[in-house]
Amino acid sequence: MSEILNRSSKIIDGISELFGIIAGWMFFLVGIFVAYEVFMRYVLSSLTVWVDEISRIFQVWATFGATAYVLKHRQHIIIDLTFRDINSQHRRIVETFSLLVIVGFGLVAAKYGFDLWLKSTLSGHTTDTYLAVPKVYTQSATWIGFGLLALQAVNEIYKVWTGQANLQRSELGSH
Repeated sequence: MSEILNRSSKIIDGISELFGIIAGWMFFLVGIFVAYEVFMRYVLSSLTVWVDEISRIFQVWATFGATAYVLKHRQHIIIDLTFRDINSQHRRIVETFSLLVIVGFGLVAAKYGFDLWLKSTLSGHTTDTYLAVPKVYTQSATWIGFGLLALQAVNEIYKVWTGQANLQRSELGSH
């Protein structure tokens, strides 16, 4: 049983890692797209119709896709004045509680995001722009991103209680 849990944990970590890497490249591409738009607009006096829309889609996916990656690497904002001893039982309980809050939030956001995505998909909603991109491309990021966040939080709870969690939040000691 523990072999199955360890393997599942590594798969979830791998998916979160993949989404984080893709998110990083999406943010990089958004920077390239915006620089291209600035060049086209102010140097060549020619507007593009795709940069704004594609940049928004990439930003939405990168933001929601990176949440599980950030949790996996414990790079979110943390205030830990009370439970600094990473090996204490109290610290594990506090970590579990905070991760359960993330699981609850992630599941609620994923459920409502899925409902909104399904409604838009079945209705054929598109954006109100020249490209008229189906809203399925942006709205799917919500439920997929928060679903993965909830899954990663469950995985982190498992790692907290098996001693595999990275509870050292800052390598620089700045917390």
